[in-house]
Amino acid sequence: MVRAAVLPAVGAPLEIAEIDLPDPGPGQVRIRLAAAGVCHSDLSLSNGTMRVPVPAVLGHEGAGTVVAVGEGVTHVSPGAPVILNWAPSCGTCHACTLGEVWLCANALNGAADVYAHRTSDGSDLHPGLNVAAFAEETVVSASCVLPLPDGIPLTDAALLGCAVLTGYGAIHHSARVREGETVAVFGVGGVGLSTLQSARIAGATTIVAVDVSPEKEELARAAGATDYVVASENTAREIRALTGKQGVDVAVECVGRAVTIRTAWESTRRGGRTTVVGIGGKDQQVTFNALELFHWGRTLSGCVYGNSDPAKDVPVLAEHVRAGRLDLGALVTERIALEGIPAAFENMVAGKGGRALVMF
Repeated sequence: MVRAAVLPAVGAPLEIAEIDLPDPGPGQVRIRLAAAGVCHSDLSLSNGTMRVPVPAVLGHEGAGTVVAVGEGVTHVSPGAPVILNWAPSCGTCHACTLGEVWLCANALNGAADVYAHRTSDGSDLHPGLNVAAFAEETVVSASCVLPLPDGIPLTDAALLGCAVLTGYGAIHHSARVREGETVAVFGVGGVGLSTLQSARIAGATTIVAVDVSPEKEELARAAGATDYVVASENTAREIRALTGKQGVDVAVECVGRAVTIRTAWESTRRGGRTTVVGIGGKDQQVTFNALELFHWGRTLSGCVYGNSDPAKDVPVLAEHVRAGRLDLGALVTERIALEGIPAAFENMVAGKGGRALVMF
């Protein structure tokens, strides 16, 4: 039996329960989790902003050790340290054939599967975003497992599975920040902190962090922010004042709110780029008029999973970690047990802290 945080229904409180996992079948891997990050996407799944089959075990940002492998699995073996990839690409859909693996049409097919059962009553459980990392152990498709590069601490490596790939990709793949450019990052949570570090790695000069909480300034500056702005109705004006009244070259929005997306767009210079990483609800409507779109010549783009290919990007990120350019531990502001996940959700809603990391 395995302890897990179960979401019994959308909008219901998480329940810590014992679950029964099957042995890994063909093409599957069983993993003992070392750590799992608590991501805003997990909160969005629990409250219905994003849909997920329920009951489910959430958690999609994790790392651990292989316990057993099923028939046909050759790229990992028992005892190997691994990272979970919650959005594996199929390699055959239209997006994959274009090389846009982050838009794979089949990436989340596994979330509808029954992967385990509740011990108390035998009821079916679904694996959240494919990998069900809010549990002591999980069984996943082999396509969801990436070998952990050498020299990376296993617990902190969990962050590579979502926050760091997303923040790094937003800077390097979506916005394509060039050395010497200026950047504003809206939202200083786990993804925002990863984005700030990535902007520094890219060689950005002025790096402005924006958040509703004044208490996050120290975190932001440690991650690479040169300036800090407490969000208000004057945010865009303050950012322009920090950049010679021009606005930043690139704004990255990590919140998913209409007002923040609009402010990020207004904070960029004429011809600037805004990348939206935050996941908002359908009620968050952003409006522009035709004349301003023409006049400002700005680019507004969405960004899914950092527009990343985990198989290619994780080794690159590992090299940044080993070289001391990327500090995974600095993203973590709280290390908790499974029982601490609801409080971590509350902290996210309140805008407190960076990444909470569940330790097993």
